[in-house]
Amino acid sequence: ELATARAARARRHQMVLSNVSTFSVEDVSKQLGAAPWQQLYMPLQWEDTVKLVKRIEDAGCEVLVWTVDLLAGRNVPGMSRLARQDSRDCVSCHTDGPGVPIKGMSPMYDGLGAGFNPTWATWETVDRLKRLTRMKLVLKGLDSAEDAQLAVQHGVDGIMVSNHGGRSVETMHATIDCLPEVVAAVKGQVPVFVDGGVRHGADIYKALASGAAGVGIGRPYAWGLASFGQDGVERVLEILRNELRMTMMQMGTPTLKDITAARITRS
Repeated sequence: ELATARAARARRHQMVLSNVSTFSVEDVSKQLGAAPWQQLYMPLQWEDTVKLVKRIEDAGCEVLVWTVDLLAGRNVPGMSRLARQDSRDCVSCHTDGPGVPIKGMSPMYDGLGAGFNPTWATWETVDRLKRLTRMKLVLKGLDSAEDAQLAVQHGVDGIMVSNHGGRSVETMHATIDCLPEVVAAVKGQVPVFVDGGVRHGADIYKALASGAAGVGIGRPYAWGLASFGQDGVERVLEILRNELRMTMMQMGTPTLKDITAARITRS
């Protein structure tokens, strides 16, 4: 996360830092030059959530991104079947239970109880979270008009259309297909972001044309990080920006505000 933060700072990109991280939000903030947006995986006990959110707020974070698409667990029979054929030893990095922080690799959970993603969370939990903090609250993991409207009714400050990289429910629609429905449902009351499956600058263009206020990436930067560290992350960001710029030129849209739904077609 430190190398990623340095790359985001160098290329002037926003960073969303997961709670399940190797380094703390305080350490990452120093490398980023500012506090990141903090992605919250809510602890199982509300008392632990209060402590964690206060720590995040004290670190200077202005946006809390609560990930809600794994609260009920995962429905991934295909991935489970394939996992049985994998002979590699993954125990050193992963636990075999859902929602259990990796021992010794989650400094944000130091002093807190084990586990996260409470199944008891409801829309009332959103209200409690709003009352708990001055940070803006973004809900990550919504993909329908109904949930988007409920989120607005409960006072969220933004929505991130996401399906956890397809690792929450294997049979979901792609986020790019869910995005227009969510954008239409919120009627401009809050910004709508999207992530999932972004592999080219043209993908970013399509998301912006579909109403996204911002586009997140996951695997691409991780590939760059694994290959070349900070330089790899910077290069991935540079490639995506160049591809987006080229697509804008091809489409005759010199500014971001020129990218509208009229520029794309859907089969």
